[in-house]
Amino acid sequence: MAVGARSGHDEPEDRPERDDSPAGGAAVPPDGDGGGGPGGDGGTPGGGRPPRKQRSFWMELPLLIGIALILALLIKTFLIQAFSIPSDSMQNTLQRGDRVLVDKLTPWFGSEPERGEVVVFHDPGGWLQDTATPEPNVAQKFLSFIGLMPSSEDKDLIKRVIAVGGDTVECKENGPVTVNGKVLDEKSFIFPGNTPCNDKPFGPIKVEEGRIFVMGDHRQNSLDSRYHQELPGKGTVSNDEVVGRAIVVAWPVGRWATLPIPSTFDQPGLNAAAAMAPAALGVAGALPLVLWRRRRLTVGRTAG
Repeated sequence: MAVGARSGHDEPEDRPERDDSPAGGAAVPPDGDGGGGPGGDGGTPGGGRPPRKQRSFWMELPLLIGIALILALLIKTFLIQAFSIPSDSMQNTLQRGDRVLVDKLTPWFGSEPERGEVVVFHDPGGWLQDTATPEPNVAQKFLSFIGLMPSSEDKDLIKRVIAVGGDTVECKENGPVTVNGKVLDEKSFIFPGNTPCNDKPFGPIKVEEGRIFVMGDHRQNSLDSRYHQELPGKGTVSNDEVVGRAIVVAWPVGRWATLPIPSTFDQPGLNAAAAMAPAALGVAGALPLVLWRRRRLTVGRTAG
């Protein structure tokens, strides 16, 4: 009996078969596969390789967790890190217990703190010497290490940048804060009912290059640059100690908000270098004219 598909009509069983077998009389399986020939897999339909057995979810889970932890660590190290607000020194901009996200990327590209930014920085030395540091448990240490939880061990502070390197900052009793002689309008961010500096007048202070002068928005409840002028740096903070700029309040959800730079820090003439620029340009433009005139007078006297 021939091996093949039926056409729908019975055929005589003694019909001679047509031998289409390869030389040697080897029979070809009905699916056309040559068994052990090229491309054959010993009977797998279609002649392809047998499908690879898929690993179970539980076998892949450790790999997925490992990748997620590495990504979290890289993000915390180079991009963004969460910090918790431990005090009331930045009210009402920030409340105790708020979680802020800090941009750590831009400092890697040489960006320096700017006036008006809210920044997180390491203790320059002596600012938090009397502050007790809570001892975290193992889980808190691990979550802090990968950036999923603010660190409770690091002695970090958060304040607003008032002046940068090259600036002269000052605040007399009952007076406003001035930077390079320009008055700062702080109503939009200073704590309601606070004075700019009546608890601790200061200045004038010349901020060294590569350093910043910082103050809390809750002026009467902030031990900021004003209170550490006896320390190295005279109350200013090195740019190298700055972790990054706080860009958003991420938690609690009801407190979500961005942290933009107040408009008073964008007023014309605030930049010390910009204020000196017109005078410098005037001198540079007048110098060739003066030299040319002196040369003409000298030549005239010699000829006479």
